[in-house]
Amino acid sequence: MASIAVIGGTGLSEFLQGESLAVTSTPYGELATPLMVSDIAGKAVAFLPRHGSPHRIPPDRINYRANLWALQAIGVRKIIAVNAVGGINPELAAGTLVIPDQLIDYTYGRQQSFYDGSSDRLEHIDFSYPFSNELGKVLESAAADCQLKLTRGGVYAVTQGPRLETAAEIQRLGRDGCDIVGMTAMPEAALARELEIDYASLSLVVNPAAGLGDELITMEDIHAVTGEGMIAIKAILQAAIERL
Repeated sequence: MASIAVIGGTGLSEFLQGESLAVTSTPYGELATPLMVSDIAGKAVAFLPRHGSPHRIPPDRINYRANLWALQAIGVRKIIAVNAVGGINPELAAGTLVIPDQLIDYTYGRQQSFYDGSSDRLEHIDFSYPFSNELGKVLESAAADCQLKLTRGGVYAVTQGPRLETAAEIQRLGRDGCDIVGMTAMPEAALARELEIDYASLSLVVNPAAGLGDELITMEDIHAVTGEGMIAIKAILQAAIERL
């Protein structure tokens, strides 16, 4: 029914409006909201708001396995994940778009795999390069088509949430080599790899990470940057889907 999917937040709902699918139940539990399929550039594109609609599910409570299983069930083979992140690398100011190529997982207690011992099959996936290079190239070319700047490459630190990090934690992540920090790329990326679905992140830096800015982080500031950044993200998604 759809070979391309976008996973993101409520800021994309107006861009991806279409037919709701009655796919809500999976072997891994219920979806928070039905999948929606839109026609974009003559292609069926699925949209899944990972935090539910309205935005209410914290990152550590998202049913990532149900989400990814449902997307595979309707035929999805490529996923563009939109992520709001904090900037650790000083070159990545608020408003910067990033296509990361690596991640470090600092989460805990999340259901990380479909191979959890409940079936008679066990696989150990190669996760050396967690994001699809080819899909990243498509996003990079799409941004160029739209005359929008973005940074290709970088390490995404995935933290547990829902609270933001302490300044000391951000210093540690910086020492670990992380460039951006967010809460939702894992286990999404690993589950997509287990299902052999190409997965890339289009990340929007919405604030300097804790302790790196002049002011305390406020949700008002984050929402302001997110609103502006979504204009660019929607343009890139449109151009990328046309290329796919």
